[in-house]
Amino acid sequence: MPRLAAASLAGTAIEFYDFFVYGTAAALVLGPLFFPTFSPLAGTLAAFATFGVGFVARPLGSVLFGHIGDRHGRRPVLVASLLLTGGATVAVGCVPTFDSIGVTAPFLLLVLRFLQGLGLGGEWGGAVLLTAEHAPAERRGLWSSFPQVGPAVGFLLANGVMLALAATLTDAQFASWGWRVPFWAAGVLAVAGLWLRASLVESPRFLEIDDHALVPLAEVVRDHWRLVLLTAGALSVGYAVFYTVTTWSLAYGTERLGVSRTVMLTCVMGAVVVKGALTPLAAALGDRYGRRPLCLAGCAATVLWMFPLVALLSTGEPLLMFLGFLVAMLAFVTMFAVIAAYLPELYEPRVRCTGAAVGYNLGGVLGGALTPIVATAVSQGGRVPWGVGAYLTGIALLSLGCFALLPETRPVPRATTEAAEATAG
Repeated sequence: MPRLAAASLAGTAIEFYDFFVYGTAAALVLGPLFFPTFSPLAGTLAAFATFGVGFVARPLGSVLFGHIGDRHGRRPVLVASLLLTGGATVAVGCVPTFDSIGVTAPFLLLVLRFLQGLGLGGEWGGAVLLTAEHAPAERRGLWSSFPQVGPAVGFLLANGVMLALAATLTDAQFASWGWRVPFWAAGVLAVAGLWLRASLVESPRFLEIDDHALVPLAEVVRDHWRLVLLTAGALSVGYAVFYTVTTWSLAYGTERLGVSRTVMLTCVMGAVVVKGALTPLAAALGDRYGRRPLCLAGCAATVLWMFPLVALLSTGEPLLMFLGFLVAMLAFVTMFAVIAAYLPELYEPRVRCTGAAVGYNLGGVLGGALTPIVATAVSQGGRVPWGVGAYLTGIALLSLGCFALLPETRPVPRATTEAAEATAG
C-alpha cells in the first residue's frame, strides 16, 4: 500500500501540475499575449474562458477513460492519461503568441487546453480506484486520500516554478519566454510519472468482476443518473472554493488591488501547503466517523466563510489574505479528503470507474469552469466584490443540499459487526 499510494500521489501531482500551471498563467500573463486586441478585463475573461474549456473536457475524458477502466482495467488508464496530459502541456509552452500567428494562437491554446482536460478527466478515476480497491476497508479513506494530496503538490510545483521565475526575471523576460518554462518542464515530469507507474499491478477488485459492463456509460445513465447528478452538485462547491482561491484571487489581487505576483502566490501557496498536509488526517477522521458527516461539516463551514473570505482578500494585506485563504482551504479539505473513498463506494464495481469519474468531473464544470469567469465579471468597480461571496455561498448551499441527500458508505468495522451479531444471537 505505501508504494501504491506513493505512485498514485506522484502521478496525480504531475497531472495536476500540468492543469494548474495553465490556470496560473491564465491569471498572470496569457490575456495580453494571446488576446492583445481585447481590453485588460476582456483579455482576462478570454484567458479564463480557455481555462474553463479544460473543465468542460474533463467529463468527456472521464467517459472515454472510464470505459477503458471498466472494460480493460484501471492501470491502462493511468498510462494513457498521463501521456495525453503531459504532451498537451508541453505543446502549450511551444505555441507562438498572437503577435506571431494571429488568431491561430488562441485557437491552438483552446485545443491543447481541451486535451489537457481530457487526460485529467481519466487520471483521477484511475489513480483513485487503483488505490481504493487495493486498500483494506477499515483504512480505505486514509490510503485513498494520497491521490488527493497530489493536486496540492501539483499546485505547489506549478506555482513554485512560476514564483521563482516571477521573482528572478523582469516583467519583459517573463512575458517573452519565462512563462513557457513551467510548461516545458511537464515533459520531464511525465517521463518520471511513467517510470513510477510501470510497476503497478491491476486492482484486485477489477479482476474479480466476471460480467464487465458492455457500455459502462449507458448503465450509469440508466441506473445511476440521480447519483451522478447528486455527486456533481455536491462536489461543485469544492471546485468553486479552490479555484476562487488559487486562480481568480491571483488575477484580482494583481490587477485590481495592485499586490505583487510574488506576494499573491506566496499567500495562496501557504494555504495550499496546509491543505495538502492535513488531507490524510481528515481522511482518517472519515474512516472513524464517516464520509458524509465530514462533507456536511466542510460544506457548512464554506457557507459561513465566503463573505469573510471576500472581505479579507479585499484588504490587500498579506496576512489577512492568507487567513482568508487558509480557512477556505480547511473547509475544502474537510470535504475533499474523503471523496476518493466516498465516490467509489457509492457505485457498483462494474461501472465504478465511469460513474465516480463522471460525477467528480461534472462537479468541476459546475464549480471550476465558471467560477473564475463569473467572479471576474461580478467584481468590477471599486467596491468590495460582495457578489463573489454571494455566488460562492449559493454554490455551497446547493452542495450542502446534495450531500444531505447522499447516503453514508463507510464500511462497518468488523468488531462492531461481530458484537452486533453476538447480541442478536
